[in-house]
Amino acid sequence: MKTSWRSASLVVSAVAVAALTTACGSETAPPASSQNVGATAAAGDYGSAGTGLGNGSGYDAGAAGQESAATQAASAGELSVATNQELGEVLTDSAGLTLYRFDKDTADPAKSNCDGDCATKWPPVPADDATAGAGIDKALLGSVTRSDGSKQLTVDGWPVYRYVKDRNAGDVNGQGVGGTWYALAPNGKKAQGGGGAEAADLPGLSTRKDPKLGEIVIDKNGHTVYRFMKDSPWPMKTACTGECLEKWPVIEPVDAENTEGIDLKGSGPRGQGYVVFDRPDGLKQQTIDCVPIYTFAGDKKPGDTNGQGVGGTWFAIRPDGKPVGAS
Repeated sequence: MKTSWRSASLVVSAVAVAALTTACGSETAPPASSQNVGATAAAGDYGSAGTGLGNGSGYDAGAAGQESAATQAASAGELSVATNQELGEVLTDSAGLTLYRFDKDTADPAKSNCDGDCATKWPPVPADDATAGAGIDKALLGSVTRSDGSKQLTVDGWPVYRYVKDRNAGDVNGQGVGGTWYALAPNGKKAQGGGGAEAADLPGLSTRKDPKLGEIVIDKNGHTVYRFMKDSPWPMKTACTGECLEKWPVIEPVDAENTEGIDLKGSGPRGQGYVVFDRPDGLKQQTIDCVPIYTFAGDKKPGDTNGQGVGGTWFAIRPDGKPVGAS
């Protein structure tokens, strides 16, 4: 089985960074693949997902906890197959609520890595009375024992969840959140259109020809990769923090050998642009030409470019890290 992805103030003080041990604009050779930067640029316009992925407000843990308690207590009942215009066939529970899988879980062996606050936002679906409805292979249904001893439903080995921001049947607000959460297709794969098939054997980063944008970078799921014009490459700073990251998930480090068509040299003083950015929030983020890169929560399936031009600051990127269409 192939295993595949905060509310904060919108005003962040600009802090000068002396990047003396980095590859990007430094005088000293860096560690092999990382750059440590301890400040963020001033926050700006993060843009809006604009595709029904929540209301853009901060996460209310108290309200979400109340919602999730009720959601988690609800049994799955007879599972159904719904058809979403963008995602194709999607698995739902007996109430019509979309079911999801998490990239950081594993299916072989089945294991959930979503506990604590994560499980409050993404309530695990109980396995006790789940049954297969029309169009679902009952042999794919199973269960996994969670860290608290409860039994969670699995589909083809993948632990199954609901999303607290899905309030009505047919909502798919969890699709693409954090670059790690995806609606389930009936066969346990990610629902991304094309009958629910996952992107086949894509490298961690590669390129594709977009009919409007030309050659652009995509991630392992076939989703468009973007850069934020308020970020800075030399020395590296980020202006996308907190709530911004819910809409624009960072791309985690990708080994250079797991890329295809990407410019690994860069245009910086030392010609080392494909490095890992150690963000001030503790996340590690891949860069191209020392530019931090992201996906967009509003892109629900491979080929979407809904993030292009958002806020006049977000743009798809070319293999050399240059923005597409930025003035």
